[in-house]
Amino acid sequence: MNKLHLILISLFAPLAIQAQCDGTAAKCAQHISEQYISDGQSYRALLNGPDIAEFRTTLFGGNTYRVAACTGETDGAITFRLYDQDRNLLFTSADFGNSPYWDFVLESTMLVTIEASLDETRVPSGCAVLVIGFKK
Repeated sequence: MNKLHLILISLFAPLAIQAQCDGTAAKCAQHISEQYISDGQSYRALLNGPDIAEFRTTLFGGNTYRVAACTGETDGAITFRLYDQDRNLLFTSADFGNSPYWDFVLESTMLVTIEASLDETRVPSGCAVLVIGFKK
């Protein structure tokens, strides 16, 4: 009986994690207002404690972007950092009270790395979700 129980847990655990991330992604997408068009992706990672998720994407020059980062039901529980291709820090939400989103304009096209980590004083683990939109 114990083996069956463990097998059922292992089969349903990914579904529970997916459901948690789906809810977080839906909440995060609310930060992409009508002025923005989503890039159609949500960048997701399950984080525990001091884990750091790393996402890479290309952003195109001349566009105004909004990056939103969420975990759980409360804004401000995730810190995100944006780096250029040379690992120069362009932005950290930690400097702005872990604001759930940031708007910016790029002068030129670049490959960026976005790191996300949990504010462990607020949440010990959770699904980190990033959503990127560009202004219409």
